[in-house]
Amino acid sequence: MTAIIDYEAGNLASVQRACKEVGLDARLCADPDALRKASRVIFPGVGAAGSAMASLCKHGLDEALHEVIRNGVPVLGICLGMQFFLDHSAEQDTPTLGLIAGTVERFDFANASLKVPHMGWNNLLDCAAHPVLADIQAEDEFYFVHSYYADPEDSAMVLARAEYERTFAAAIGRDNFIGTQFHPEKSGRVGLRLIANFAQWEGSC
Repeated sequence: MTAIIDYEAGNLASVQRACKEVGLDARLCADPDALRKASRVIFPGVGAAGSAMASLCKHGLDEALHEVIRNGVPVLGICLGMQFFLDHSAEQDTPTLGLIAGTVERFDFANASLKVPHMGWNNLLDCAAHPVLADIQAEDEFYFVHSYYADPEDSAMVLARAEYERTFAAAIGRDNFIGTQFHPEKSGRVGLRLIANFAQWEGSC
């Protein structure tokens, strides 16, 4: 069973519909014991980092997620779910999961014509060889909605990049977990391709 983490934040219905579209049986999961039994995990996210992290911890889902990652279960983080992989978010000064060394920072532009949040379709600048990113090209466009971006200490953790005045990480990952700043569930056929790749991924590169 694929578990979609339900921590009172996230675009859960759209993620579940996208999974169904590619034949992936995915169920909402707010129980840490059920999460530990999942064969793969999707960690979506829409909302504020502080309140979302508080909800995750209140239900024990943070500890369960650490455990499934240690056990090699494939995990996909989306948007805020990806940002939680790092150590700390500047949004509401929030300590996060610490799976990848680095921080989450807010866009801050001298160019006043650029709006925050960054919202809409944007192409990738580049894309690393990774099973979840198979058959995705550097020019493919994905849907983004975010005011903050991931800044890993080790550039090797960055699997794809995009640009919104500055270059930022569009996908990061290590071992059996990968995250995207964009929303594959809202990105049409190319987003469904990524989710289908994740459905087949065994958690190693």
